[in-house]
Amino acid sequence: MSISGTHAAAPVDPGVALADELGRLRRLRIRQICLLLGAGLLASLLASVYDRDWTTAAALAAGLAVVSGSAVLNARGATAAAAIVLLCSLTLLATAVMALNQGPYSPAVMIFPFVLIVCSMTVGTRAFVALLVVMLAVLAVMTWASASGTVDFSMSRYGPIHGIYTGIALLASGVAVQLLGGDLRRAVRRLRTEMDALTRSQARLDHLARHDALTNLPNRAQGRERLQALLAEVGREQRAAALLFVDIDNFTTINDTLGHAAGDALLVAFGERLKRCTPAATEIVRQGADQFLLLLPPLDAAAQAGDAAARVLRAMAEPFSSSGGAPLAVTCSIGIAVFPGDGADADALLKKATVAARHAKEAGRNAFRFFDTAMNAGMLEDLNINTELKLALQRGQLQLHYQPLTRLADGALVGCEALLRWEHPTRGTIAPDVFIPVAERSGLIVDIGDWVIDHACRQIAAWRGGPLDGLVVAVNTSALQFKRGTIASVVAQALQRHGAPPSRLEVEVTESALIHDADAFVAVLSRLKSLGVHLAIDDFGTGYSNLAYLQRFDVDKLKIDRSFVRRLHQSGADRAIVQAIVQMAHSLDLQTTAEGIEDEPTHDALRAIGCDLGQGWLFGRPMPVAAFERWCAERLAHHAATH
Repeated sequence: MSISGTHAAAPVDPGVALADELGRLRRLRIRQICLLLGAGLLASLLASVYDRDWTTAAALAAGLAVVSGSAVLNARGATAAAAIVLLCSLTLLATAVMALNQGPYSPAVMIFPFVLIVCSMTVGTRAFVALLVVMLAVLAVMTWASASGTVDFSMSRYGPIHGIYTGIALLASGVAVQLLGGDLRRAVRRLRTEMDALTRSQARLDHLARHDALTNLPNRAQGRERLQALLAEVGREQRAAALLFVDIDNFTTINDTLGHAAGDALLVAFGERLKRCTPAATEIVRQGADQFLLLLPPLDAAAQAGDAAARVLRAMAEPFSSSGGAPLAVTCSIGIAVFPGDGADADALLKKATVAARHAKEAGRNAFRFFDTAMNAGMLEDLNINTELKLALQRGQLQLHYQPLTRLADGALVGCEALLRWEHPTRGTIAPDVFIPVAERSGLIVDIGDWVIDHACRQIAAWRGGPLDGLVVAVNTSALQFKRGTIASVVAQALQRHGAPPSRLEVEVTESALIHDADAFVAVLSRLKSLGVHLAIDDFGTGYSNLAYLQRFDVDKLKIDRSFVRRLHQSGADRAIVQAIVQMAHSLDLQTTAEGIEDEPTHDALRAIGCDLGQGWLFGRPMPVAAFERWCAERLAHHAATH
C-alpha cells in the first residue's frame, strides 16, 4: 500500500501523555479549589462585616483578591505559580487572622490542614514539607508568646460567628479531602486496569515465545521441554514412549508453485488434521518449516507408535483444499524413535526420529519407519501385506474354510466355524496370524469382517433343505467392527439378502474386546440378540473372566481358549480353570465349547468335566466348503450306521 502524500501520526510517548494528563488534572483541581475558597472567603467576609470585625474583614478581602488572582493565573496555564501563590497566601492569611484574634484558639487554624491537603493534590512533596514547617513554626511562636505573656491569646466566648468560620473551614477541608479521595480511587482503578492489561500482554508474549505464530502449536523450544517431561514421566513408570517426526513431502514444490500464502494455509490445515487423527493426549509440535513432532502418551507396546503413524498417513491421504478450491494431494513421511530403546533423552530421540524419517522418504515417501532396522523391515512387510490384502478382497483371493463343531456327549455334528484363509497367487497360503493383525491395525478388518459375515450367511442359505440344514455356522468378529457400531446392520442385511435363518448364525467376539468398552458392547450385543442370532465369547479365560460382566452380556456360549485345552491332561491348574469355566457357564445357563482338541485323552477329560461342545483336529481340520460337505456326508453316514 502506498503511503505517499499522507502523514502518519507520530507515536505518542507514554511519559508525555501521562504528564499532560496530570497537568490537566492539576488545572482542574486549582480551578475547583479557587471556586471553593472564593465562596468560603466571601461568606466569611460577609459574616465579619455583619459582626463589625473590620480587621478580619480586611484580611478576608485580601485573601479573596489573592484567590481571584490565582484563578486568573491558572486559567492562563500557569498552574504551578497559581498553586504556590494560593497556598502561600492562604497560609499568611490564616496566620494573620490567628495573630489578630485568638491565636491558636481561632477557627482560622483549620485553614492549615486545608492548605496541606490542597498542596498534596497540586504541587509536590517539597512545597508540602515547607508549608508544614512554616505552620509548625507559627504555632510554636504563638505558643511561646502566650506562655511568656508577650501576647494574651484568650479564648473568647464561642458565638455564632465562630460557628460560621469553623463550618466554612470544615466544609472546605471536607471537599478537598473528597476530591483527593476521588483522585486516589480513580488512580487505583486505572492502575488495576493497566495491571490487567499488562498481565494479558505478558501472557500473550509468553504464549508467542512458546508457540508457533502460524499454527499456534507449541514451538521447538516448548516441544523439547514437553518431550523431556514426558520421558521423565514414563521413566518413573518404566513404560515406553515414542516420538514421531512428521515431514511433509514435496512441501518446497507447493511453496514454489502455489506461493507461500498457500503453503502457510496448508501448514495450518495440516496441523489441524494432525489434531483430529491423533489421541487427545498426544502433544503436537511444529518443529519448523514443514516438520511436526508427535509426542505420543505412554505406550504399552512400541507397535502402538506404528499404529499412530498409520493413522496419520491415512488421514493425510484425503486431499486438502487449495486457495483456488482445487484438491491438493499431500503426503508425509514419518520417522519413529521409541524410548528407552532408541535413546534416553530428548535430543537422542529427536536425532534418531529424524534419521528414520529420512529413510521413510528414501523408501518412496508416504510411509513411516522405525529407527530400528529390524523393526523397520517388519513394518515394510506389514505395509506390503496390507496393500495386497486390499487387492485380495477385491479379486476373490479370500476363502472361508469350515471346521466341524461336535457335541462331546455323543459325537453328533452340530455346527462349524467359518475360518478365513488367503490364497495368494505367488506366496501361496498366508496364515491368518500373519495378515489378520495387519488388517486390524489398518482398519481393513472391518471390510474383511463384513465379507465373512456375508459369505457365511450365503452358505447357510445354500445348505437349507439339504443334509447340512440345521448346522450353526460361527463367525469370528473384530472389536473394531463393534466399535464402528455397524455390525448389527451388516448382519441383518446379510441374513435378509440371502434368506438365511438367524438361528443358524453364531457371532463370536473375544472376551478382551468386550471388556474394553463394556457399555457400548452391551448395546451392540442387544441389537444382535434381537435379530435372533447366537452370541459367543471367544478365547474365554484369556481376559478378565469376570462373572459380573458375563451377567451383563446376553450371550449363549463361552469358547474356552485352546491354551487351557491343550494342557488339560498335563496341568492340574489348567484342568481346574477349565472345570471352573464349565461350572460357571452352566450356572448361567450357557453352553461351553472347547477349542483345539487334538487327542482322545483331552476329549475324554473335557467330556468328563461336562464341556458341551468341542472342535479341533481330532474331529476335523478347517476345510474348503466342498471338502467340508464331503466330510460331513461321510460323518453323518457313519453316525447313522453306528446309532
